[in-house]
Amino acid sequence: MVSIHLDENLKYFADAFDGSLDYICREFHISGTRAAIVTMEGLVNKQTLAQSVMNPITHAAILEQDPVKKFDYLKDFVLSTVDQQEVVDYKTALNLLMSGFALLLVDGCLRILAIGVQGFSLRSISEPKSEVVQRGSREGFVESLQVNVSMIRRRMKTPLLKFERMTVGEESNTAVCLCYLRNTVSQEILSEVRNNIKSIPLKNVLAAGYLTPFIAKKKGTSIFSCVGLSERPDTICGKISEGRVAVIIDGTPNVLVVPHLFIENFQSFDDYANRPYYATFTRLIKYLAFFLAIFLPGFYVSVTTFHPELILEPLLIKIAQSETTTPFPIMLEALVIHIIYEIMREAGLRAPKSLSHAVSIVGALVIGEAAVNSGLVGAPTLMVIAVSAISSYAVPNLYESIALLRLIFIVLGGSIGFWGISLGFLFVLINICSNNLYGIPLSAPVAPFGKRGMRDVLIRSSWKKLGKSGAKIQDMPGLN
Repeated sequence: MVSIHLDENLKYFADAFDGSLDYICREFHISGTRAAIVTMEGLVNKQTLAQSVMNPITHAAILEQDPVKKFDYLKDFVLSTVDQQEVVDYKTALNLLMSGFALLLVDGCLRILAIGVQGFSLRSISEPKSEVVQRGSREGFVESLQVNVSMIRRRMKTPLLKFERMTVGEESNTAVCLCYLRNTVSQEILSEVRNNIKSIPLKNVLAAGYLTPFIAKKKGTSIFSCVGLSERPDTICGKISEGRVAVIIDGTPNVLVVPHLFIENFQSFDDYANRPYYATFTRLIKYLAFFLAIFLPGFYVSVTTFHPELILEPLLIKIAQSETTTPFPIMLEALVIHIIYEIMREAGLRAPKSLSHAVSIVGALVIGEAAVNSGLVGAPTLMVIAVSAISSYAVPNLYESIALLRLIFIVLGGSIGFWGISLGFLFVLINICSNNLYGIPLSAPVAPFGKRGMRDVLIRSSWKKLGKSGAKIQDMPGLN
């Protein structure tokens, strides 16, 4: 509880920040009563603070002598058009202060008035770089929770859309908002998500990835994530309409969606904006690219090492001629090229933009023609790894898992041959089918099989069929 004495309250805030340069306290008098405005530098709009708060307070003609009545008069008549909250405890006051509110303290009053004068810089709304579409909105989420909430609300103008706010992180006090439709969401799933977030033991939550393992609550190893991620408001609105729960985190443009299905990694917003036949074609291309990205290098290594009889004779001769000039076995070649490619990709992502082109040029020279001409690697092996690497970008949400699985299958194919590839494929299949989140299998509606849900898996049915389905995520064939 706050103190009735202004000096004690100011001492508490001063001790809490211990001489921090961004802590600002302005003391003044209101008709003979001491008062103070406490703000944080860089989080408030100084013009709004001066015009909407300080000037009205200092020029107000208050005849009341009781400090409590003066406080109520300021709140109800002087500052009635300003966003304000009454606070009676220090913890809430500190949280609002560090969120951009100004705190008005009046000597002799047991309440603090938090006034909304936020003015910190925000990144403007722009197209998300990780989910590029040809048709559809060019808006993507930003770091501000309020802006992200407004973008969802603008697309779903229904009172059934609910935003439920909470705070996570003992030190960061990060604002988290649950978003769902009251008439479609499963109350059991919503309750579990809410309880999992409230029980997060972290001191700081600075990105969406901090929450993912606690929302998933998985025991054991899962190759693919059971929690979806998106930067597009239209995609999130589509997921919410199917009964899912969106988790918006303040400070990050990534919004989490639960439950998440494995097949959704092959779907994009363009699939539903284009004609069904073309959307089906591109989706099949994505499935093919996924298998090429994971299995092609391992299959090539296993065939050339253990099963050369499966290769056509002209092609086998070409491969043999190329490999006779290289000093390394095919499996080692594939591993080296794969690792060098990942180093190049990481360097291209982390390097400044002014150096990214230089990294690309050097990489093309190192892994390209120079490496083949020098006899360090074979041209067929280089082409196989290149095709596999390009294919992985067709399914960007699975890139991390694909990169690791590609490495594993190269080792399995070069060590055991087809047996290793088969065992690895079974392991991946079992891992996908064994994972579920809140009773919804990751592999649904393929396994367990659901005929109704298959209209949007391998093929994309027309909107005449999809619009009539009214499918909800909790109606998927599950474990119950």
